[in-house]
Amino acid sequence: MTTRRTFLRGVAGAGAGMVVGGFSSDAGWAQVGAPAGKRREVRIGGKRIKTVDVHAHCFMPEVLDLLKDNPLAETARATLNTRTLVLGEQRLRDMDAQGIDCQVINVNAWAYGAERGLARDLVALQNEKIAAWCAAHPDRFVGMAAVALQYPELAAEQLENAVKKLGLRGAAIGGSCEGLELSDRKFDPFWAKAEELGVMLFMHPQPAPGTTNNARLQGRGGLGNIVVNPLETTVFLSHLIVEGTLDRFPGLRICAAHAGGFLTSYLGRSDAHCGRGIGGDCRALKKKPSEYFKRELFVDTMIFHDEGLRHLVAETGVGQVFYGTDYPFDWPVGVDFVLNAKFLSNAEKEAILGGTLVKLLRIT
Repeated sequence: MTTRRTFLRGVAGAGAGMVVGGFSSDAGWAQVGAPAGKRREVRIGGKRIKTVDVHAHCFMPEVLDLLKDNPLAETARATLNTRTLVLGEQRLRDMDAQGIDCQVINVNAWAYGAERGLARDLVALQNEKIAAWCAAHPDRFVGMAAVALQYPELAAEQLENAVKKLGLRGAAIGGSCEGLELSDRKFDPFWAKAEELGVMLFMHPQPAPGTTNNARLQGRGGLGNIVVNPLETTVFLSHLIVEGTLDRFPGLRICAAHAGGFLTSYLGRSDAHCGRGIGGDCRALKKKPSEYFKRELFVDTMIFHDEGLRHLVAETGVGQVFYGTDYPFDWPVGVDFVLNAKFLSNAEKEAILGGTLVKLLRIT
């Protein structure tokens, strides 16, 4: 994604040349474009397991009918340049080739600037489309709802409707909302509803002041993606922890994209700060920052290197890590990344590849 206010800061092919566990994305890997063929069945120790991808994006072209001349239409049209975001048969062919049994699909937050009436209509359309696709392919997809977080009470209503009436399993949210951190007490009604319903939330970055909208990250290397997305995730999680949101709503379950950003690689610094005099403003927390990754917070496997995955599991625990691909964007994160991890037991591999999510999201 470019620096425009588009849907995702990820460009198909941005991962070209990366090496994962000795496997290079130049060596024939592609997330998208598989021909029709036999479905790959993943087995561990001879046992057929169900694989679940927690990080899979989609987009609905029908939103253009609602937007008409609204400035958000430019965002939607730019997003639709990535045609594989539109739900269709190619997605199923790609899943078959990759050995993914079930995708947890979401629309990344993109319309927090919409006024209330439009926000209500956009969310309703997107959630109904997600639900319809999942209903048509019940063994291959479960859905996460869109919500209008700029109106927290409305977002709470939308989440409840999506879960109770449409059968969606949670919601997808951004890392902030129109310049406000989601730890702001304004959003407490939404957090309270998510906790009440007992559903998981999937957080993925979207354009935001202070992180993604940063002129220093222009230029070569795709820094507006490579640095910015994990940074936005890091800031989001850090605020939820130190501002006490997770203490006020201990029943929350939030999966953060991109392996939890940079926070999971440097949790010791947060622990050290909050446990000393210099960190007095967060010493009132009920536990160390790292300990929120033992219950409330989950992460995906978008970490790319074997050692990164080993460290991620060591910091969070295997039960907090879900397999994710960022479909349809071209990152080299196939199931073999987990299957070939020598430091994981067979039971741990199964848990990451789908076992934990099957239980948490009630996937059959």
